[in-house]
Amino acid sequence: MGQVTVTIFNQRYQLACKDGEEARLEKLALYIDQKVEGLQQSLGNVGDSRLFLMAALVIADELMEARDRIPAGSGERNGQVANLAERLAAAAAEIEDIAARLEKP
Repeated sequence: MGQVTVTIFNQRYQLACKDGEEARLEKLALYIDQKVEGLQQSLGNVGDSRLFLMAALVIADELMEARDRIPAGSGERNGQVANLAERLAAAAAEIEDIAARLEKP
C-alpha cells in the first residue's frame, strides 16, 4: 500500500493509496488545492469547511458537465466516465473528511 503526503489549503495530510497510484493522488490533491485556493480568493474568508464544500460542488459540477457532453451509448466513454466519477466521488469524500477534521479543535 502506497503512502502520500499531500498539502491542501496549507494543511498536510498523509493518505494511503494503491501502489503505483501515488503520482495520481498527488495530482488530484493539487487539483483540489487549486480549486480551494481559487475559491478563497473569490469568496474571501468564509471558513475552511465552506471552501472545501464549495470545491467539492465545483468539481461535481465539472463532472456533470463532462458527462452531459458524452453521447449516450458510447460504451468505452461511459466506462471512462464511470471510472472518473468514482475517483471524483472518492476525492469529494476525502474533501468532506478533511473539512470535518478542520472543524475539530
